[in-house]
Amino acid sequence: MSLVSWDPFKNMVTLQDRINRLFDDAFPRAAGQGEDLSAFAWHPLVDIYETEAGVVIKVDLPGVDKEDVAVEVKDNILTISGERKEDSTVAEDRYYRRERTCGTFQRAFTMQASIPPEKIKAAFKNGVLQVQVPKPAEERPRQIAVDIE
Repeated sequence: MSLVSWDPFKNMVTLQDRINRLFDDAFPRAAGQGEDLSAFAWHPLVDIYETEAGVVIKVDLPGVDKEDVAVEVKDNILTISGERKEDSTVAEDRYYRRERTCGTFQRAFTMQASIPPEKIKAAFKNGVLQVQVPKPAEERPRQIAVDIE
């Protein structure tokens, strides 16, 4: 028998996510109905990981056109926003179940250092947006000559 130490805070983020989903499922908000606590209809899922060259952000955007996605950088905040449009070919009264959320979205990420926006690259393929943020150039200490009197 092996002993495993218990860490009560290990899965706190997962627990919070599960609670949020529980409330979203129990009290769904349709666009334009009731008080919406968020200005955006949905939040796409992301994966963020580090590579030798920098940080990669992958965003799942199924059903979103490339033209409806924007990537912006301002004040060290990388913002990904856009819109998934509603399928207007099916009449509302023809749906048996409707779970896919449509509307605007926005995700914002604070960058550790100032990166020139022209060095950030983004590619959109098969419904996945991949943003590559390079590592910042290392700041070298500057030597200042001091005159001693």
